[in-house]
Amino acid sequence: MRRRLAADLRGRGRPWLALLAASRRSAPRHRHQRGGSRVTDTPLIELRNLTKHFGLSSGLFGRNRVVLRAVDGVDLIIRRGETLGLVGESGCGKSTLARTLIRLFQPTSGEMLFDGTDIAELSERQLTPFRRRMQMIFQDPYASLNGRMTVRDLVAEPLEIASIGDAASRRARADQLLEKVGLNPDHATRFPHEFSGGQRQRIGIARAIALNPELVICDEPISALDVSIQAQVVNMLEDLQDEFGLTYLFITHDLSMVRHISDRIGVMYLGKIVEIAPNEALYRAPAHPYTQALLASIPVADPEARRDVAPMRGEIPTAIDIPSGCRFRTRCPFATELCAGVEPPLRELGEGHFAACHYAERVMARQMEAT
Repeated sequence: MRRRLAADLRGRGRPWLALLAASRRSAPRHRHQRGGSRVTDTPLIELRNLTKHFGLSSGLFGRNRVVLRAVDGVDLIIRRGETLGLVGESGCGKSTLARTLIRLFQPTSGEMLFDGTDIAELSERQLTPFRRRMQMIFQDPYASLNGRMTVRDLVAEPLEIASIGDAASRRARADQLLEKVGLNPDHATRFPHEFSGGQRQRIGIARAIALNPELVICDEPISALDVSIQAQVVNMLEDLQDEFGLTYLFITHDLSMVRHISDRIGVMYLGKIVEIAPNEALYRAPAHPYTQALLASIPVADPEARRDVAPMRGEIPTAIDIPSGCRFRTRCPFATELCAGVEPPLRELGEGHFAACHYAERVMARQMEAT
């Protein structure tokens, strides 16, 4: 019955309903044998045809106005307790999506449901209680911390803004959080410049979880760190998730790392989700040519290893001038006239596996044969 319902809803042009039906069918509970029933089938976040467009000036004296479609009709479900990985090339809209979700950017159109409430059109005052429930870990641990504040004050600041506790209890909470992320509370009176990049990111993480949020958006949280530190930070994030019941949106370009940490993975291209699937299903049988090309780019130790994926061709289009039909067609080795004229919907291929490709079944079959 649910399979038929999902198909019917997709036919009505409302893919977020199909995603919701799929999410209620199968919540993954397998990752690393940890977390047990950590992931539920209850959506915490539902994005429905979300867009974020920017108006830009161009031409002589800026007389011409163009529209940059950074996020261009995203449908996405994030289950309570899961880690949803989001990957894609630089400029595809991942970070803009994250900033729109926490309302650093006002969405152009669409719905953003947080625990059933549409926060897209809330006033700043109405949004205040929701801001406490969602926090963000930024990419740059050097730029994201106020260098004039001590580490203790940085971690305690969200508590002060939210008027939680008195000064003494906030200091105690800050010291406790610093210890949780592996830092010595005795160093709480130091300033950010006295810490390494990895330590600064730990400070940012402690600050992000100070208000006991439900959703934490991790925007490239390890890309600025030394490789030797990255695994430590990811393992710490997993431990914090298990302890505090956090839900993560984990944005990265590191396809090996996202496989380790994520329950499901979404692939973004030119402002849209082109594929989303449970972790291992995506790596075992990617159904979108763009996903296949990304996975084929992962370095392997064997230089003689076969690469049976056709390479991407051409230049990356801009979000100002997105191709008609399928936005990946100008780089796709499988593109046909159909791709130029009709934009493929995000449709379900298997249990929780969606792809926006007219030839997804053929692409998936070729991948299965190659492996």
